[in-house]
Amino acid sequence: MKKRFAGKTALVTGATNGIGQATAVRLAAEGALVGVNQRPTGDPRETLRRIKEAGGEGFPVVADMRDPEQVIKMVQEVARRGGRLDYLVSNAAINALIEWDKITLEDFNRLSETNFRGTWVVCTECAKQMIKEGHGGAIVIVSSISAHVGAPTQTAYCGTKGAISMLGKALGSVLGSHGIRVNVVEPGAVRTNMSAPLLEAAPEVRKYYNDRIALHRIGEPEELAGPITFLLSDDASYVTGAALLVDAGFIVNAEL
Repeated sequence: MKKRFAGKTALVTGATNGIGQATAVRLAAEGALVGVNQRPTGDPRETLRRIKEAGGEGFPVVADMRDPEQVIKMVQEVARRGGRLDYLVSNAAINALIEWDKITLEDFNRLSETNFRGTWVVCTECAKQMIKEGHGGAIVIVSSISAHVGAPTQTAYCGTKGAISMLGKALGSVLGSHGIRVNVVEPGAVRTNMSAPLLEAAPEVRKYYNDRIALHRIGEPEELAGPITFLLSDDASYVTGAALLVDAGFIVNAEL
């Protein structure tokens, strides 16, 4: 595999499973030293095993995205361990799957503090570190198709994803002068631990997704790692402030 990221250091949040894990492995396989973020209760061993199996290098870094001080220290630790910080994949998120009239203030705060504020803190802290080092960099924020469409049990979640999609565009507009590109990837239906309760709820639910998606199948995390690493790479050197919908033609099939 081509070593597009040799000599570079990357931080991937929410990297112990799903899209974050697949992206961390892909970055490491292509030469980056990867900081594998885990929650305090998380387990990075499977991601680190896959990184080693791919011939790459990575190390665990602990931070709860709801705790800004932990996030700031994590960014500093990744830069220290790597000797620099070149890339961020802000992927960590939660989804409560609660109907709108049953969401408590505590539920809302947990969603918004993890998904939106956590994204804001890690993106801005990484950008400050890149500016301090003076070599530019690239950031990809993992949002969702839910930034564009509503869902009965995801109203608050949709709000957080709409917010971080706009955040990526806004950050792209102000960080370009520092040589930092910021882009957003918006996945559709992808097989992850977080999506499992929704996608595997019942046979009719799976049929709905398979019928509605233009490619007629659920995506795999590795299929998101490709677009994410593209946007980080020099192949996307003229791309910033963009949002890439990676949904296999789900959103355009409104006539079904």
